[in-house]
Amino acid sequence: MPAPRPPVLVDPLETEFSAIRAQGAGGQNVNKVSSAVHLRFDIPASSLPQDVKDRLLALRDSRITQEGVLVLKAQKHRSQDMNRADALARLQELVDGVAVPPTVRRATKPSYGSKQRRLAGKSQRSEIKSLRGPVRD
Repeated sequence: MPAPRPPVLVDPLETEFSAIRAQGAGGQNVNKVSSAVHLRFDIPASSLPQDVKDRLLALRDSRITQEGVLVLKAQKHRSQDMNRADALARLQELVDGVAVPPTVRRATKPSYGSKQRRLAGKSQRSEIKSLRGPVRD
């Protein structure tokens, strides 16, 4: 078993933020304050390990552009700083999800005993169903 790998941390300096107006209800505040945040993270140019980059780029995610830039929109909170922290946390969560390589499935054969139990169950069920038929004298 390979040694555990240290957690992969995203460098906040590699992210680019732009403030935008949030959508939805919020009264006057939503019309005059740019509290929502777009986070842009260039996956190929980042300092992440290559295997993590490959798994990130292989994700079937509409937030990843053709050039490999991940765009996250955060507008859950009313303050821009909280939305910025939320976007960074979501980016880190996404990276953590692909940081561990998937386990390789190894094909196995069913044991002799499991085959016998399966066949015994099938014959028992067959016997029950055959008794449901019309009664013969």
